[in-house]
Amino acid sequence: MPTFTLKINNKKHTVEADADTPLLWVLRDHINLVGTKFGCGIGQCGACTIHVDGSATRSCLVRLSQVAYSEITTIEGLSEHGDHPVQEAWKEIDVPQCGYCQAGQIMTASAFLNESPNPSDDDIRNAMHGNICRCASYNSIEEAVKVASEKMS
Repeated sequence: MPTFTLKINNKKHTVEADADTPLLWVLRDHINLVGTKFGCGIGQCGACTIHVDGSATRSCLVRLSQVAYSEITTIEGLSEHGDHPVQEAWKEIDVPQCGYCQAGQIMTASAFLNESPNPSDDDIRNAMHGNICRCASYNSIEEAVKVASEKMS
């Protein structure tokens, strides 16, 4: 079985797994970073969103061999103490209900705000539309992204 060295949350991890193993399962089963959730397995729900080289990426669709030289950030690595502006906004607005999708929502929002620091309401809706929330917290999510944008500027 091949061995891969990955840089995840600014730490190096050596993983022995098949090259075509989805990154989601490497994160959860090999490295024990379980904040990234399995939702659908086909990249449609956003629960497994992480950052690969700063871009929001569905980890269920990315194969281990595709990220061997990439910077990977999971929800656990977004901030050391849970104080990233997006995380702070999520708490301030009290977004989570069941919480299952929240790591993916936060990772999508933080990557989006890094690229679009002053988004319009439509920009936010378009950026977040691919992340499904089973509890339908969409209004709160949009509000939290606005608050995070203000915190980041």
